[in-house]
Amino acid sequence: AHLLRSDLRWVETDGRERELAAHDVLVIAPYNAQVGALRRALAPLGVERIGTVDKFQGQEAPVVIYSCTSSSALDAPRGMGFLYDPHRFNVATSRAEGVVIVTATKALFAPECRTPAQMRQANGLCRFGEVARIVPLDALTPNR
Repeated sequence: AHLLRSDLRWVETDGRERELAAHDVLVIAPYNAQVGALRRALAPLGVERIGTVDKFQGQEAPVVIYSCTSSSALDAPRGMGFLYDPHRFNVATSRAEGVVIVTATKALFAPECRTPAQMRQANGLCRFGEVARIVPLDALTPNR
C-alpha cells in the first residue's frame, strides 16, 4: 500500500514520469506456499506479479520485493543451501530497475554457518544486509 501511494513516481528511461502502479511491483519468494499467501494478501492492492525466482527470470520491474519467508536458516524448508543460494538471490534482486526491497528477519542476516560452503552461500544475503538501508515496518504505515 505504501508503494502505491499517488505521490510516488517512476521515471521511464525516456524521461517520462508517471505514478507507480501495481504492475510496476514484482514480488518474489523462494517457496510456492509463500507465493500463494502473498497472492492472497496482495490481491486487494492489484499486485499480481507474484512468483518464485524461476517464474520471473528475464523479467524486470521498477520495484522488486523479495520475501525471504523463513525466520532463520534453521527453519528453511529446503535447507540453508536453497534459501541462501547466491544465484537465486542474484536473479531475484537483479530484476529491479529501481529499487529492491528484501523482507527478512534479523536472524537471516546472522546464520550459524558450520562450513566454508555455508559461509559462501550466506555471503550474498548477509552482504546485502550490511549495505542496505533498514526500514522498520512501522515506518511504512500509510498515515506517516
